Amino acid sequence: MRVRNLLTASLGSVALALALLGAGTAAATPAAADPCGFYKTGSDAFYNHCTSDGSRVVIKVEVALAPDYETCVGPGRTWLGSAGKVQGAHYTGRTC
Repeated sequence: MRVRNLLTASLGSVALALALLGAGTAAATPAAADPCGFYKTGSDAFYNHCTSDGSRVVIKVEVALAPDYETCVGPGRTWLGSAGKVQGAHYTGRTC
């Protein structure tokens, strides 16, 4: 009887540990995804157009020591250039 209780407690502890490990992994997954809109990594600047309808939109890209420009981006991540040169980007309210 004592062995059975010990085995049951051990299995319960292992199951709890695995459940907690799985929950920690699931919570970390969204943070690894690209955020919507403008963002920078250590070396690059991106615009992520998050949409479910496949639309293409015009964004204005703000560049350091150069003229700003507008460009058309589709769904998903678009590389804009070096993080040191691109200061920001935003949706202009127009589709393309």
